[in-house]
Amino acid sequence: MAKYRIVHYLNQFFGGIGGEEMGHFEPVVKEEVIGPGVALKAALGEDFEIVATVICGDNYFGENLEAATDAVVEFTKQYNPDVFVAGPAFNAGRYGVACGTVCKAVEERLGIPVLSGMYEETPGADLKEKVLIVATANSAAGMRKAAPTMAALSLKLMKGEKLGASCEDGYMPNGIRVNFFEKERGAKRAVKMLLNKINGKPFVTEFPMPNFDRVEPGKAIPDMSKVVLGLATSGGIVSKGNPDHIEASSASHYGEYDIEGWDALTAEGWETAHGGYDPVYANDEPNRVLPVDVLRQMEKEGKIGKLHRYFYSTVGNGTAVASSRKFAEEYAQKMLKAGVQACIMTST
Repeated sequence: MAKYRIVHYLNQFFGGIGGEEMGHFEPVVKEEVIGPGVALKAALGEDFEIVATVICGDNYFGENLEAATDAVVEFTKQYNPDVFVAGPAFNAGRYGVACGTVCKAVEERLGIPVLSGMYEETPGADLKEKVLIVATANSAAGMRKAAPTMAALSLKLMKGEKLGASCEDGYMPNGIRVNFFEKERGAKRAVKMLLNKINGKPFVTEFPMPNFDRVEPGKAIPDMSKVVLGLATSGGIVSKGNPDHIEASSASHYGEYDIEGWDALTAEGWETAHGGYDPVYANDEPNRVLPVDVLRQMEKEGKIGKLHRYFYSTVGNGTAVASSRKFAEEYAQKMLKAGVQACIMTST
C-alpha cells in the first residue's frame, strides 16, 4: 500500500535555519523531516510520510508576499501531496499569517487539503473561516499536545472523511455548524453550566458570542501647542542592556523609561528587546521605532507643549491581548496622573 504524502511548511526558526537574523531567508524545499515534522510524523505512524519540507523566512514572506506564496505553491505542486500542513506557528504573529496565507493558496490553486495550527490570539487565526486551523498553546511547549490533534485531522483530510464539530476534532470554530449527538439532553447540560457559573467553577458555553473590542475615537485636540504628549510602544525599545528583562516574545510586563535630557535616542543608550523583527535597524537608530528626535524638535518649535518625561515600552511579539490590555490600563493611569493629554503609540 502506498503511503500518504505530506508537504510541510516551516519558518526559518522551526526549519533550523536560524533566528531573526535569518528572517530574510528565501523559500527552499528539503526532502527531509525537520523540527515539528518529527513529532507530526511520529503521531501519524508508518503509513504516512513527509515527502518535503518547505522553509521560508518570516521577513522574506512578509516583504515578498506574492513571490513567497508562489514559490511555496510551486514547491508543493512538485510533490503532489495528499495534504499540506503548515506550522504549527503557536503564538508567532508573522509565522501564523504566513501559515494561513500559504494554506489558503495551496487549497485554492492546487485543490489539496490543508491544515495549520496556531494560538487563537495570533493574527493568522483570523483566517480560521477560510483555512482549517488547530488551536494550539501559545508556545512550542504545546507541541506534544498539538501533534496528535493535527495528525488526526490530517488523517481525516487525506482519507476524505467528514470532519466532526470543532469541539470534537480540535480545530478553531470556522462558522460552520456540525450536528452531533450529546450524551446528555440540553436541559441537563444547561443546569450544570448554570450551577458551575453560580459556584465560580469553570464551564464552557455551547453558544459563544463574538467579543467585539470597540474603542470610541478620542475627541480632536484643538491646540497641540499646549498639550503634554506621551509616548508608548510595542516595539520593545528599552535602556541599553534591557535592565527590566522584558521578554523578546510573550512579554509578561512593560518598562517605564526616563528620557529627560535626551534630544534623541542613541544606539549607545537604547536598544530593542523585540524578538519578532530584525533588530539591526532599530538598534542602530532607536528613533525609527520611537520618534523622540522628531518630537523634541517639535517641542522646541512650539508645535507641541511638552514631551512627557517617561515613555512606556513592551514587546508585542506573541504577547496575549489580555496582557497588552492590562499593561495599557496601568500606564494610561500613570500618564493621566502626570497630566498627559495625548499619547502616540508606535508599533514596528
